[in-house]
Amino acid sequence: MFPERSDGAFPLVPGSLKVRTNGLGLTGEVTEASVLMLPFAASSVGVARRRLVSDLIAAGIYDSAVCDAALVVSELLSNALRHAGPLPGAEIRVAWRLEADTVQLSVCDGGGETSPELGHPTQAATGGRGLRIVERLCTGWGTSRDDEGTTVWARVPAGRVTTAMTTVGGPAVATESG
Repeated sequence: MFPERSDGAFPLVPGSLKVRTNGLGLTGEVTEASVLMLPFAASSVGVARRRLVSDLIAAGIYDSAVCDAALVVSELLSNALRHAGPLPGAEIRVAWRLEADTVQLSVCDGGGETSPELGHPTQAATGGRGLRIVERLCTGWGTSRDDEGTTVWARVPAGRVTTAMTTVGGPAVATESG
């Protein structure tokens, strides 16, 4: 759940699946929003990361933003697995939604004894830097709690790549803003 949308995390609604045509005339479906219910297990981090990367690449998101979003979702999931309990059914919920210039990510777990917060690790510490990385890569992040558990959300800046043909027939790549 994100602060400006308190009506739930990313329901799959009409319009969340877009059909796009690439420069070669091939069409494909691009998921604009996804919700995954995954086992509360370390293996779910890779599953979520691969699905997110696939969706973002298909949507034409810049490589650097895809990498940032993959790192952020990995951090949020890893923190949930380490510091919280599962949702009912021993699961964890991961969601994302593409917007004009951001990828909104959220991870919902069953909650824990502590709230997610920025760590203050020493130089010698081997952990405690995850949310500082998230803070650095994102335009915003936060948490919310309800009867279900804890949701940690983040907004990753994400420009889209557009492809057009140049006068000599080769692909030209530019952002949507020009």
